Amino acid sequence: MNATSEELKKLVKEKYGEIATQTSPTNSCGINGCCGTDYTQFSDDYSHLEGYNPDADLSLGCGIPTEFARIKSGDTVIDLGSGTGNDCFVARALVGDTGKVIGIDMTDAMIQKARENVAKLGYINVEFRLGDIEKMPVTANKADVIISNCVLNLVPDKEKAFQEIFRVLKPGGHFSVSDIVLDGELPLNLKSAAEMYAGCVSGAIQMEDYLDIIENAGFKNIDIQKMKVIKIPDEILQNYLSSTDLEKFRQSETGIMSITVFAQKPAEMCCSGNCNC
Repeated sequence: MNATSEELKKLVKEKYGEIATQTSPTNSCGINGCCGTDYTQFSDDYSHLEGYNPDADLSLGCGIPTEFARIKSGDTVIDLGSGTGNDCFVARALVGDTGKVIGIDMTDAMIQKARENVAKLGYINVEFRLGDIEKMPVTANKADVIISNCVLNLVPDKEKAFQEIFRVLKPGGHFSVSDIVLDGELPLNLKSAAEMYAGCVSGAIQMEDYLDIIENAGFKNIDIQKMKVIKIPDEILQNYLSSTDLEKFRQSETGIMSITVFAQKPAEMCCSGNCNC
């Protein structure tokens, strides 16, 4: 998309604000709300998980990062793009009464709904903060674990986002995030479609570039914990591609994938090349 970072953020706020205030849940990273098509292939079933609260589940994810995040009792967990609290409440079941969960979201309506949900549940160790992932409202070295579910692809400056994740994690802490990445190029009309950006597709980058950003931010022990191929139905693609372009896209075998990635902030942090400072 030929849009500035602020324009992209405004688009995401508008689309996800609409999702938060609608009466029935949408599906799959906003594509249902954007395109008017029922499309649930991104989202996974949370209903079997301890802590699951259906009022907080808008089916906006592309994985279940809490299943891979190695969350322990007493941990402080931060959820980036926390929506109405779905992953936060599952994480709370893992950290227990002695831990803490902080959800961060930049959409006012999502934060409002999340706070209503946590008030109903009566949890005193779950809180939601309005803020930007590129500049989190959190002090450095705060979190044992950071999770995120189909959100970082929506952040215009992914380098800054992972630098912030690095800053906020404690030394030795780690993240597990589910996200959408690409293998191959999307057609120009898909890249430039606002709906497909808000739908988590055209904001995705190449998987190799995604992993390089993580490594360049200083993380170690990078591991793809799960990968799932996403096939967008033709009835959605036809909104943006001609029959000829759609056929070319299918023949190109461009891969759209959901991945869950783990990485760790080193326990021993050096400054100016001297680890004794």
